[in-house]
Amino acid sequence: MAETVTRAQLSESLYQEIGLSRNESADLVETVLEEISGALERGETVKISSFGTFGVRQKGQRIGRNPKTGQEVPILPRRVLVFRASHVLKGRINGTNPPLDDDE
Repeated sequence: MAETVTRAQLSESLYQEIGLSRNESADLVETVLEEISGALERGETVKISSFGTFGVRQKGQRIGRNPKTGQEVPILPRRVLVFRASHVLKGRINGTNPPLDDDE
């Protein structure tokens, strides 16, 4: 099973790599995540160069089906989070692009 990257791991990386204090690193991670979340709540698109684009899409009402009973059920309109990976990130995942950092 793949490992999950947590807020604590992100702030520890900032502490190790950049030299911010642990509290400053944790605050920076929280600030970045809050900015991204706030923009998405407002319906804005968040584009992170060489990583990808986050956005919110409106889905309309539709009829779904309960797979157990076969009964039709209305699915209400809602907003959904979408992420589209950049070509750079896709290449890194597939091993066709070099890492972004020269130290790797």
